[in-house]
Amino acid sequence: MGVSIVVPTVGRDSLARLLAALAPVDGLPVEVVLVDDRPAPAGPLDAPVPAALAPVTRVVPGRAAGPAAARNAGWRAAAYPWVAFLDDDVVPAPGWLAALAADLDVPADVVGVQGRVAVPLPAHRAPTDWERVTAGLASGRWITADMAYRRDALAAVGGFDERFPRAFREDADLAYRLRRAGGRLRVGRRRVAHPVRPENAWVSLRMQRGNADDALLRRRYGRHWRRLLEIPPGRRGRHAVVTAAAVTALAASLARRRAVAAVAGATWLAGTAEFAAARIRPGSRTPAEIGRMAVTSVLIPPVAVAYWLRGWLTR
Repeated sequence: MGVSIVVPTVGRDSLARLLAALAPVDGLPVEVVLVDDRPAPAGPLDAPVPAALAPVTRVVPGRAAGPAAARNAGWRAAAYPWVAFLDDDVVPAPGWLAALAADLDVPADVVGVQGRVAVPLPAHRAPTDWERVTAGLASGRWITADMAYRRDALAAVGGFDERFPRAFREDADLAYRLRRAGGRLRVGRRRVAHPVRPENAWVSLRMQRGNADDALLRRRYGRHWRRLLEIPPGRRGRHAVVTAAAVTALAASLARRRAVAAVAGATWLAGTAEFAAARIRPGSRTPAEIGRMAVTSVLIPPVAVAYWLRGWLTR
């Protein structure tokens, strides 16, 4: 048994930490396939590969078309029957390779084995909204931060769907298609840490782009897509109500229908306040965090609805 470890990368500094955690390579036949997915590479990928890992590491080009396309390029170039996907910002725990070998000692009908993901959070304060979003990876099902698949199973279903242009839902979609084809998935015992990436105040707005991917899944699998793909419920229904209330209040004001505008405006205000409170209450509650939550809680519902409609109409 051998394993190809596929790591799509955009050249983050965290790649050095990941590669250092993988070396040395003992026992298990292994190769490391780095997929250079930088949008505009100025030259060869300057990957800090440890000496112990260098003989089994190679770089293949990506198309800067998103993680799904990069992972496809990686597994199609893989030499071994198992392909283990790692994100370039995770840190494998000591003994990860040995634990991976044990995880892959499975019956033939098991086509995928997930690693366990831990997200380190501050011990001295409550986590921020972005830290809590990242911490959700720890309970995610079949996420490719650390996920191993049989190469022939990937080939049988065509790999990742490249219509997903970002790191969102492409892993859940693949896992469902593999299970629908008769394969079994299980959770292993190997572990990685996924540190919280530094982000600016508007990260929660950028995350709403994923609503377009949700629309693709809804069109593809029907109204029960969340249950089928093991994805927890979201707030899109509430966002739609809040957004509709805002649009109604504005339209009624322009039409001088004051009673309608007042009711719709109150509905919008109540929904926005509830959303902001739900994000502020479990957080660090610093003035800066409260300010970010207040502003983005106003903007997120219409942005989420706009991306959902865009995905529904164009994909």
